[in-house]
Amino acid sequence: MVWGVAAALVANVLYSTGFVLEKRALAGMPPLSAAQPGRVLVLLARRPLWICGAAALALGFAAQVTVYRTLPIAAAQGLFLSGLVLLLVLSSAVLGERPSGRERRAVAVIGLSLVMVVASLSGTGEEIGRTAPAGVLLALCVPALAAGLALYSAAERRARRRHRQPTTGVAYAVAVGLIYGVSSLAIKGVSGHLEGTDLPGSVPALLASPYPYLLLLTGGSGLVLSQTALQRCRASLIVPVCSTVACVFTIVSGTIAFDEPLPHDPPRLLLRLGGIVLALTVLLTLPRHDADNPPEGIRT
Repeated sequence: MVWGVAAALVANVLYSTGFVLEKRALAGMPPLSAAQPGRVLVLLARRPLWICGAAALALGFAAQVTVYRTLPIAAAQGLFLSGLVLLLVLSSAVLGERPSGRERRAVAVIGLSLVMVVASLSGTGEEIGRTAPAGVLLALCVPALAAGLALYSAAERRARRRHRQPTTGVAYAVAVGLIYGVSSLAIKGVSGHLEGTDLPGSVPALLASPYPYLLLLTGGSGLVLSQTALQRCRASLIVPVCSTVACVFTIVSGTIAFDEPLPHDPPRLLLRLGGIVLALTVLLTLPRHDADNPPEGIRT
């Protein structure tokens, strides 16, 4: 349990640092388009600062595997959400972004939802699922991926309209959050197959499961879509919304797929479900349009 909490805190630092470095690198790049993934990857690979940010995120993913091996999904996601505070501090200090008062209040409420979820955990530990039935996993993940891609496409169409209001990027963030939510389930499944001392012997079973392929799919698509969104919109808005969507999806779908039971006693159950509902409510009330003009150099 202690190692899981420590790994989650390390992952938070790596994720926040990685996103800020990537956002800083994206500011000086030509406009990216998700419709040209090859061009996006070539442009990104030419930026050393972006590569450093991507390396930090990759290390964060590695730490996430350790977290899922030692903590239940709900606890892990609750700890990951706590990293939003560090992200806001870094985006303000390094990027000069200034969240609105409404957005700061929203993050505070997200923090409250985090406290509720963590408070719902049993002090004696909870059962940790290792694998999920392939049919159940795909039934949860495929619709989420389709919804994420459809939402992102709709946001792109709106962005091309003339005389539109500057967007905050909530639609982009929700779409990417769904994709990264599926990625979290894939990482959870990979961590279950890597359990034990015979890691080479676990490779055949891992390759026979859907987890590595879901991880490759969501990693590639999430990379292109998230960088396009991050270039166009504020990191202090994109990352919290994306993280909240990914967290809620992972908790709800992961609890079902990996058969990690919800608390049996009513107070803890109310805290866990209440925290999830509260986070979703905040997400739905965030402003969809920005009062400021779009950043210079970004196509409208």
